[in-house]
Amino acid sequence: MSVKLKGPWTRAETDAFLQNCSWPLRLACTGADGYPRVVSVWYRFHNSTLQCVSHRNSALVRLIERDPRTGFELAPNDPPYHGVRGQGRVSMAPLGDSDVLEALLDRYLGDQESRVGNWLLSRKDEEMLLTITPERLFTWDYRQRMADVTTDPAPR
Repeated sequence: MSVKLKGPWTRAETDAFLQNCSWPLRLACTGADGYPRVVSVWYRFHNSTLQCVSHRNSALVRLIERDPRTGFELAPNDPPYHGVRGQGRVSMAPLGDSDVLEALLDRYLGDQESRVGNWLLSRKDEEMLLTITPERLFTWDYRQRMADVTTDPAPR
């Protein structure tokens, strides 16, 4: 399936942003009551998908089991505002021997040796691999128009 892309960035620019950005991914799912839930998760961009890890008993896993459709956003909280939003579907499988958890610890904490890193690794056999396959992507970039309100020259 071809991903629909709208906004000012090319697919190569969008992929580079998703690959290099290390802000948490805001992931939206719909609860049984019809209201959206937004969860921030660590992610990595791999083979045109977004990969996350969550405990098999987490509320996030239960929401995805109920409805695998998701929305997501990856953007800074501070100006200049820019980023990627999207919609897609989540598939899940036990994490098993995958290196995704270790890669996420390295990406977000700098290495795997910390109290939280050791705790997460100690329960690796209870973790699920969540793979988000984007169907639609939308980019926005207000860095140029916000040049007078920030000094951050963040490249794409």
